[in-house]
Amino acid sequence: MILIADGGSTKCDWVILDDHKNEIGQTQTRGLNPTVFTEEILRERLSSNSTLSEIKTAVTQIYFYGAGCGTEKPVALLRKVFKEFFIKATAEIKEDLAAAVYAVTQDPGLVCILGTGSNCCIFDGKTIETPIASLGYSVMDEASGNYFGKQLLRDYFYKKMPKHIAKKFETVNNLSPDFVKENLYKKENPNAYLANLSAFLFEENVKEAYIFELLKSGIEDFIENRLYYFKEINELPVHFVGSVAYYCKSVIEQCFQEKNLILGHIIRRPIDQLVSYHQSKT
Repeated sequence: MILIADGGSTKCDWVILDDHKNEIGQTQTRGLNPTVFTEEILRERLSSNSTLSEIKTAVTQIYFYGAGCGTEKPVALLRKVFKEFFIKATAEIKEDLAAAVYAVTQDPGLVCILGTGSNCCIFDGKTIETPIASLGYSVMDEASGNYFGKQLLRDYFYKKMPKHIAKKFETVNNLSPDFVKENLYKKENPNAYLANLSAFLFEENVKEAYIFELLKSGIEDFIENRLYYFKEINELPVHFVGSVAYYCKSVIEQCFQEKNLILGHIIRRPIDQLVSYHQSKT
């Protein structure tokens, strides 16, 4: 039995294949980012999933693509957790950017993730390169869910948010300063908390001037810091993966049109295309 997984900080999608690579099931766990969560939390999130618990001794191969899996130490931690849980399995662990690439293109291009966090790489048709290290939600992650969540909080508490939008924001979120600070500084996974706040942007009409400008500013920030680093920016298509990219599609399209950049595919979840990629491999 084979498992293919695409995981972020918020959630992780799993697809189960039989030994002939036929899909026989799907499931979802909470996020498994090894740079954010302790070994104990990672273990608990696996064991609390009934589907994975039922098949864990039958799994022989895992292909895991995850946020936080770009350096050796977190990968080693996750591999240890997998080895203890899936006792017969060999795990191949790669950064989530690899899943994004395999999901959107086989040709050279720039591939970006805009989800709970954000990242970018260049793909030459064979090799994935990430020349800019990702330092996570507190320093980088432009145009990500946590980036926009942070901006919403700042604008709300600095009273820069239009009153009618602030009123709506209050109705769907607990904005007590004590509650906010507890989630930011005491509870696990503050980046996911911030990303959850950003969902408000996509439930509202993106044509609202305040919301559109907030999203556009974030996308332009990402383009300026991430994409303009690459000298190939005017020659290669730029693809996007992730829920934020999916819901910001019209904003991304306008930014790319204004800057004369080549926009490629925008998809929400790479897992289906990722499964096809593995099924096609001999």
